Order: sequence, then structure tokens, then C-alpha cells
Amino acid sequence: MSYIVPSEELTLTDKKQLRNEALEAGIARALKLGLASSREGLIAREPENIADFGTAADQWLTAALTAVGTLFTVFNNIATPTLANNKLVVFYKVGVETAPSPVSLLWFQLGAAAGTTKAVFDLEQLVNHLVVEGYFNEPVVYDPTNVLNVRVTCRILTNLQARVQLGGFLVEPRGQVIS
Repeated sequence: MSYIVPSEELTLTDKKQLRNEALEAGIARALKLGLASSREGLIAREPENIADFGTAADQWLTAALTAVGTLFTVFNNIATPTLANNKLVVFYKVGVETAPSPVSLLWFQLGAAAGTTKAVFDLEQLVNHLVVEGYFNEPVVYDPTNVLNVRVTCRILTNLQARVQLGGFLVEPRGQVIS
């Protein structure tokens, strides 16, 4: 079961807990997959859009929202980026900077054809809050070499890109990017 909790309904302690649970889930998964032999051999950092997902810009931008009810990638010009064979990513929150919020659902799916749905979050739950940000009740993890199919459903036709920022951690062996 996946649902989103608006940030304004969480305490700072709740936010830290959800973020730490995501981090621990990512580290546990990386160790299980053998990305390192111990926690000390891993590093967790915020993902870099260009380096990790192959986007054209190092910022969170969807594809242009050209049709209501249609799904659009959150990875700018890359429909379905593939993770490197020694990296995994775990997402724990989302924020929508574009106002009014032009998107209604956030889909985490696997594969270019979106064969497996990992989670779906209703972003309209966030619209009636001052801060259009929410935390997932449980983290969404993608393994190395997974094809990420993360999209939003357009609810307002803008013909423009929207700023939909995912909060997460990229977990990889120490020394790849950060020593």
C-alpha cells in the first residue's frame, strides 16, 4: 500500500524518521545485493540528474505537459533512465514547485514498458497545503540496472515542463563519486 503524507502534517522528527528509514532501506538492499561487503564500503548521496539519470539538465524537470490525463517522465528528456550496475536509488518524498500544481499522480514503475508498478501517489493530496511536498509512507527502491519509469499524470495543460522534485538517496560503493 502506498500513500503520501503532506509535509505540513509531519513533525521534524517524523520527517527525519522517514528519511532515515529510506536511507537504511537503501543501504540494506545494497549490502544484500553485494554492492559492498560492509556499510563502510558504501556511500549514500543525493542523486545527480545528469550523471545518474542521463538528463539534459541537472534539475528536476518533467517532459512538457502537452495533454491532460497523459503520463510524462519526471526525468526531463529521458523517458526511462537505467541505473548503473553498481548503484541503486531510493526515493522517500516529492515536491511540486510549479504553481498551480499541474500534475495529479506520481507513478513509480519498472521497465520501459512499465510492466511493474512499484507505487502510485496522489499528488492532489498536497495541493491544499502551503508547502506542496509530501513524504511516502514507505520508500521506493530501484536496484542496479533497473529501468526507472517514473512519471506524473498531467492535470493542467501547460505545454511546459513542470518542476517535480524527488527526494532520495543514491547508494553506491565508496570512491565512485565521494571517497
